[in-house]
Amino acid sequence: MQGRFIFFHSRLEEMKIFSSISLYIPCKIIILIKGSSSFIDTSYSQLFSIDMVILQLSSSNPVNPQAKHSILELARSRRKHLSTFSSFSLPSLFISNSQQPQNPISSFPQVNQSVAAIVFGDGSESRLYPLTKRRSEGAIPIGANYRIVDAVISNCINSNINKIYALTQYNSTSLNSHLSRAYAGLGLGKDGFVEVIAAYQSLEDQGWFQGTADAMRRCLWVLEEYPVSEFLVLPGHHLYRMDYQKLVKAHRSSQADITIAALNSIRDQDPGFGILKVNSLNEVTEFDVKSERAVQSSQAFNDNGYRELSSMGIYLVNRDIMSKSLNEYFPEANEFGTEVIPGAISTGMKVQAYEFDGYWEDMSSIAAFYQANMECIKRLNMGYDFYDKDAPLYTMPRYLPPTTVTDAVITESVVGDGCILNNRGARSKEQ
Repeated sequence: MQGRFIFFHSRLEEMKIFSSISLYIPCKIIILIKGSSSFIDTSYSQLFSIDMVILQLSSSNPVNPQAKHSILELARSRRKHLSTFSSFSLPSLFISNSQQPQNPISSFPQVNQSVAAIVFGDGSESRLYPLTKRRSEGAIPIGANYRIVDAVISNCINSNINKIYALTQYNSTSLNSHLSRAYAGLGLGKDGFVEVIAAYQSLEDQGWFQGTADAMRRCLWVLEEYPVSEFLVLPGHHLYRMDYQKLVKAHRSSQADITIAALNSIRDQDPGFGILKVNSLNEVTEFDVKSERAVQSSQAFNDNGYRELSSMGIYLVNRDIMSKSLNEYFPEANEFGTEVIPGAISTGMKVQAYEFDGYWEDMSSIAAFYQANMECIKRLNMGYDFYDKDAPLYTMPRYLPPTTVTDAVITESVVGDGCILNNRGARSKEQ
């Protein structure tokens, strides 16, 4: 692409505009100068790396002495913009001119433009009953002011992933309401959103979602609306803090088809996530649903140079692999983790493991849920940090009045908004 722009220095703002255009579009700039041209010379063409032609016209108008400094600032700004712009790539896009060879901008697109998150509620079998009698696990309150799903959505926002789909089905009224109200006006950018896709029936599909793979297959027509490069599949009822950008970087660096986030130790977790057999290159060579056989064979794997990692149920999948796996390779699969992932490994796809060594709790029981709440009260380093200012936890503001505490002693507690605490009950017993 070649362009030509003509402007006058009498409007310095115009010079800034057209010089900014030259940062991204290969072009030749023709500058028509009225009066003295002392504020600009050919050295600036080297600063801007563009073709610059100066035509001087006679004029009695004075020249702004600050103009030269403004041009230098634009030159510095250009370098800054190019370093940022290099993270975004378009097909066959080059920065070029007649003075230097073509240099393609070869880099991956920005995460917020290339990755979409798919967040699931939970299945019909909950391990947190009776807390899930009227709501799904993701909608259960935690830490006084939050819902469990807020941790996952906040991870996406803090990782610059602003296209988030939430697929829900069982006991989803509370979860759907929270997601729609909490993140509707959060400011996720021009194309950012948190979109709830509730289970539905159609003429082609009369039943409900049969599993995670079936749900994504039936919703691909929505999920593929934006030209993203990868889909990040996330359980919506886990408590952890992860920078997904590091996961995306590792996935792209290894040129994997699928990358699975995994813990670097075997632990008692959701059996559906499974155990990964990983070689020295972090390639997943085998997937086992957690079973007694897998535990018994752990030492044999280690002796042969392999390691065992616990899957977290978090998958980063290339867009084309997602579509082909669900529609062509495994059209009858209902569960992504236990059916599609083992099938992908067996067919020779490149499946990588990404090791995560931070805090992670999958709320496998009432005891685990209780422990997670107690750890946040004690502010232990081993627990989830609700007070991390660098990666804040977002939720829906409830606009409640401040909590009132009267004649009461409170220890090791987190008190939410809108509470009235007093010692009347204890006093009445003493009387």
